[in-house]
Amino acid sequence: MASIDLNSDLGENVPERIVGDDAAMLRVVTSANVACGFHAGSPEGIRGTLVEAVARGVAIGAHPGYRDAEGFGRRDVEIDDATLQAHVEYQLGALGALAASAGGRMVYVKPHGALYNRIAHDERHAEVVVAAIRAVDPALVLLGLAGSAVLRVAEAAGLPTAAEAFADRAYTPEGLLVTRAAPGSVLHDPEAVAARMVRLAQEGLLEAIDGSTIAVRAESICVHGDSPGATAMAEATRAALEAAGVTIAPFAAVR
Repeated sequence: MASIDLNSDLGENVPERIVGDDAAMLRVVTSANVACGFHAGSPEGIRGTLVEAVARGVAIGAHPGYRDAEGFGRRDVEIDDATLQAHVEYQLGALGALAASAGGRMVYVKPHGALYNRIAHDERHAEVVVAAIRAVDPALVLLGLAGSAVLRVAEAAGLPTAAEAFADRAYTPEGLLVTRAAPGSVLHDPEAVAARMVRLAQEGLLEAIDGSTIAVRAESICVHGDSPGATAMAEATRAALEAAGVTIAPFAAVR
């Protein structure tokens, strides 16, 4: 692979819960998945992250999730279709407006947490999210888990898509993310993570948690901004990829 994107989940800090160093991550990544206020983040903090992203030429994406600040959007929420669609549309509208006020433009959408995991396999939920994105702006790119249901649904609906892999998460043999409740689900060693991502970029292969090898096609790599040592992992991953001759560039054009 000649080129791949690096993305991170940002804009999630609030005064009582600082989870990441957005300024440091924005010096490394090429795309920023920016919280929309439902699972994390405050308007002023989100706008500050957007201003920094614009200044650094980083592509801006919306990171909508369930309305669950207490659980950081990582708990399953039972929600009817109309409410879910309205919640996603609301978040995209808010992030798009703040991005414009910061001098940038939202160019893609990556759902967050439990919502992201749900639409990886639940086609009905995926259809609602895709409908919400199309209603706001059908030119927005949907960034989703490689091989997931939501990418198939989006492609069938004519929405542009991009597939991603996770640098700091373990995979099941089926190509899904290992639940965070399981031992070994989150990876922490920067050098091991970097080597893993070089193999992904060069061969399209990852080692699953049981030691088997799985094929993963991805145009973007995510390093979670709230993971311990996130910046070190992102820096090591970028350095290793570039040393291997892989160009780091956004998957969606910065507009």
